[in-house]
Amino acid sequence: MSPAPWRAPAGTRRGALATALLAVALVGGCASTGTGVARDPLEPMNRAVFTFNDQVDELLVRPAARAYQTVVPEVLRIAIGNVIGNLLEPWSVLNQLLQGKPLEAVSSAARFGLNTTLGLAGVVDIATPIGLERQQEDLGQTLGRWGLPAGPYLVLPLLGPSSLRDATGTIGSYRLDPVWHSADGDLRGAFTLFFVLESRVRLLGAERVIEGAALDRYSFIRDSYLQRRRNLVFDGNPPPPKEDDE
Repeated sequence: MSPAPWRAPAGTRRGALATALLAVALVGGCASTGTGVARDPLEPMNRAVFTFNDQVDELLVRPAARAYQTVVPEVLRIAIGNVIGNLLEPWSVLNQLLQGKPLEAVSSAARFGLNTTLGLAGVVDIATPIGLERQQEDLGQTLGRWGLPAGPYLVLPLLGPSSLRDATGTIGSYRLDPVWHSADGDLRGAFTLFFVLESRVRLLGAERVIEGAALDRYSFIRDSYLQRRRNLVFDGNPPPPKEDDE
């Protein structure tokens, strides 16, 4: 059985430069919140950090991703991605429980158990073909479900698009994620490296979406990110935005 394709996790986590720079291109179109300016009071600072992140990507991350794609066979890259995705499952289970989603938590726990045992430590994703789809959840989504507003839009150095709420969730992830917290330094380093490379490889084609759809890349990524995160918090069915949400 060949490894099943891995989907990069939705959240901004693990120091992922790839997610920082282009993950919102996966939104699938020119999404717009209609309230981007109101949510971006720190725009001058954010644009400066955005430019810095772009330069880091151009000089380091993109060339490394292309080399990784060329040297490492696809079947091995898929297997590595599956292992990384499997390691993220316990964190999703915890967040699903915190959000009051027991059925989703059971499904994710079953995914982790099956892929860890029968899937050879996650190398093979055997859960997805039998109907146990990955349902990634993060602490930022949990805080949003609890009613915490997103707050102002932020572009974090190296980590990229975020908000005050999601940045708080990212910090919490480093402290609370059971797998990440228990891993030693070498394992964390390897996890981060492969997550960045595999995520960035999968976004190489998405660069053309942004370049072709946006006159202002910064605004396009900001608005897409804010809409995507709102949809994730409300499981794809967000209520109409209110002025006080800003």
